[in-house]
Amino acid sequence: MSDEGLQQARDKMERAGVDPVAVKVFSHYYRLVESGETGMIPESTIEPVDIAALADADLPDPVPTEGLAGTVVVKLNGGLGTSMGLEAAKSLLEVRDGLSFLDVIARQVLAARDRYDVTLPLVFMDSFRTSEDTLEALSGYSSLAVDGLPLDFLQNKEPKLRADDLTPVSWPADPDLEWCPPGHGDLYTALRGTGLLDRLIDAGYRRAFVSNSDNLGATPDPRVAEWFARSGAPFAIEAVRRTPSDRKGGHFARRTSDGRIVLRETAQTLEEDKEALADLSRHRFCSTNNLWFDLEAMRDELDRRDGILGLALIRNTKTVDPADPDSPEVVQVETAMGAAIEIFDGAQLIEVTRARFLPVKTTNDLLVLRSDCYRLEDDYALSLEDGLDGVPFVDLDPRHYKLVHEFDRRFPAGVPSLRDAEELVVHGDWSFGDGVTVTGRASLDEPGGEVPAGASLGADAR
Repeated sequence: MSDEGLQQARDKMERAGVDPVAVKVFSHYYRLVESGETGMIPESTIEPVDIAALADADLPDPVPTEGLAGTVVVKLNGGLGTSMGLEAAKSLLEVRDGLSFLDVIARQVLAARDRYDVTLPLVFMDSFRTSEDTLEALSGYSSLAVDGLPLDFLQNKEPKLRADDLTPVSWPADPDLEWCPPGHGDLYTALRGTGLLDRLIDAGYRRAFVSNSDNLGATPDPRVAEWFARSGAPFAIEAVRRTPSDRKGGHFARRTSDGRIVLRETAQTLEEDKEALADLSRHRFCSTNNLWFDLEAMRDELDRRDGILGLALIRNTKTVDPADPDSPEVVQVETAMGAAIEIFDGAQLIEVTRARFLPVKTTNDLLVLRSDCYRLEDDYALSLEDGLDGVPFVDLDPRHYKLVHEFDRRFPAGVPSLRDAEELVVHGDWSFGDGVTVTGRASLDEPGGEVPAGASLGADAR
């Protein structure tokens, strides 16, 4: 059935106008899935990796801006934030001070242009679900677009495959759910297929700085740009030291067979290797998903490989309707853009501080980012308030706080003060009045209730 399934999938993609290169890439990964490839990276095949820190890099003072001048900023913006109950681009979500992710990103780039006197194009990789809303939200920033370059380009889409026979799933109740993005590893295929890669090179840009739109720590930094420009590396990723909150996430390692750096995601870890995955003393570094690559080196490698970069497969099994566990089981074929680090000779890692890694994946993250732990600087960078060297651990009951609209409803007057907090754990359905302060470690237990305005929560609060 697999030959027929692949042909059905190819036909479906072609009818939908998917780029022929993306169809060819999908076919490559379909054959891997068909052959039983899982994309797993056994612990026995890797060893820990050690890396240099940006803080130790030998750069002039003040840092030159030439590296930043040859850079284009690319933001991954295809996600809807469905895990947080959102139905539009996640980047439209208000972060703080009435500004959305998109507002802050746009203002960070505009501020960097003024401060460093660089062109610094900003381009979003949108999905077919996020492009219209994103461009409308950015329409108020009249000077954001750079002449000759678009503000966005579209990532590709591919059919979800029935898990039982690998044919494209049919879901008449919502045909959009028959499709999925190919993971952010599609970045390279989409840049090439849309012609944007060639346009950037022809316009004189040398390198790309790519990050997630939900990570406002990923600012255009001349120090990182200059380090990358001087490194001579074709590809690099910013890494941070893992913390207890990263135990279940991916990490960097070195493949013992050839010495290449690899990025092992959770979905690529065998069950018997989960303990090693969680060992922070063994695997010490994880990805920020802030990456840099030389545009010409990327084009040359794509040309050499006939458009198929060959990133490691990620085989995700889900249901066609994520909200309906009884809907048919499907396979989503994905890749991670960071996996390209093993493709390039001379690829490097560089350790950066957690200030460059502030992802918002849950409402726990959102609560901290909206709190008085942070402030927005004049250049719209997020900084920890004076005297803070970290942020508190927050764990909100997902039954009541997982979805943004439910989260907002429980903080009608704003989030509590967390600058003096170490931990806030909430079990049950609690709503918070105005001016609540958390000090040290605080927990709220079942069944819930209301925290009155002006209350102070601490170790003994219940």
